[in-house]
Amino acid sequence: MKYKFTYQTTALDLWKLSMYYTYGSIVGVCNIIFTVAMIILTGNFWGDVNIFLKILLIMGSCLFTVIQPIIVYMRAKKQIAKVSQDMEIGFDDNGIHVKSKNQSSDLKWKSIKGAYKKPSMIVIYSTAKRGFILTNKVLGKQKEEFYDYVISKIKK
Repeated sequence: MKYKFTYQTTALDLWKLSMYYTYGSIVGVCNIIFTVAMIILTGNFWGDVNIFLKILLIMGSCLFTVIQPIIVYMRAKKQIAKVSQDMEIGFDDNGIHVKSKNQSSDLKWKSIKGAYKKPSMIVIYSTAKRGFILTNKVLGKQKEEFYDYVISKIKK
């Protein structure tokens, strides 16, 4: 089988991936517990504290619900600025083939570390921290078929 896609990763895609991994780990559980505790503290002590402590309570409640996601999105925008937007990525029995205006690269299936399916994307890792994000928008109706194909090639 052969698949070919125009590689279109946005800052929002990187942000979603980061949020999936943060809230799918023990860090996310700690974030949720902290946020719930801050909301309870804010509700219980709001009338009894001065303005400085009210600001701290609000900031604590917003730390993982507003502030962290904004910071992660800004970091994703910086990362996306470094990625060539005119890339084409192809998959066949020999491996993964990436082409841009200036260069091309081929990866054999045995060098691929894994593939993971998330609700809005498939992530294929070439190293522990680098890989390719293929969104549902790029994959279209062939998402499940493509994911099964990639998994079958990685497991060989």
